[in-house]
Amino acid sequence: MKILVVNVNTTASMTDAIVASARSVASPGTEILGLTPSFGPESCEGNFDSYLAAVGVMDAVARYEGEYDAVVQAGFGEHGREGLRELLDVPVVDITEAAGHVASLIGHKFSVVTTLDRTVPLIEDRLKLAGLDARCASVRSSGLSVLELEDNPGVAVKAIVAEAQRAVHEDKAEVLCLGCGGMAGSA
Repeated sequence: MKILVVNVNTTASMTDAIVASARSVASPGTEILGLTPSFGPESCEGNFDSYLAAVGVMDAVARYEGEYDAVVQAGFGEHGREGLRELLDVPVVDITEAAGHVASLIGHKFSVVTTLDRTVPLIEDRLKLAGLDARCASVRSSGLSVLELEDNPGVAVKAIVAEAQRAVHEDKAEVLCLGCGGMAGSA
């Protein structure tokens, strides 16, 4: 099986981290193919970036000439999945929904720890669209930009862990989801 994993932003180093993370958990015989859009935002940090990213992602996938059996859109709460589903005849999975579904198998309530405050509504909307909002205890912001995750990983981990602890203690989350493709490798 070949899975095309598409980063929603144009930061190739994040694509590499996302692909490495996916390969580390893929079943034997599963090939993970990474794809970075040729245009769009350097990082997705709100609706404006998300809509631009959706166009870049759809363009990248439409232009991709290799074979694949499924597409994973590696952006948490980003727009575009519906458009990809219209374009393709293979399954298209958004990591927001995938994380929520898996978290629901592990515990009764899950929380998402993401980047900036303005990304929280995007994630909440995506979870609601997927019917997962009732299982979500909270979506919490670390206050960091997506690019800060790479630029200062030590500070990023401390901020993410602090919000994760609040989610467990204050929101009663049993499962935690890292709410950004840029957090790949931070588990």
